[in-house]
Amino acid sequence: MRISTIFMLVITVLLTVVIMQNTGEIKVTLLFAEVFIPKLVIFTALTVTAFILGVMVGRPRKLKRVEDFERHEDMDAPPKGSTLSDEDRDYIN
Repeated sequence: MRISTIFMLVITVLLTVVIMQNTGEIKVTLLFAEVFIPKLVIFTALTVTAFILGVMVGRPRKLKRVEDFERHEDMDAPPKGSTLSDEDRDYIN
């Protein structure tokens, strides 16, 4: 098993234990209403929200396609501004 998999399993088990230990209700005031919500619901909602934000921040970004390159008609011709000599081009090819 990879170390990252073990780390995620340990975090998941610890998080589950903490959530299950806090099942009492708390009073939440939403604008003018008072609502009693179990801590279990609050912790679970915060955990899911943090996971979603972590995935969104940690995902690789999409690479932008560069379509501004002009295709040369003659691929053997040196590109503009090339500093290679003819000998160097022959050696590379």
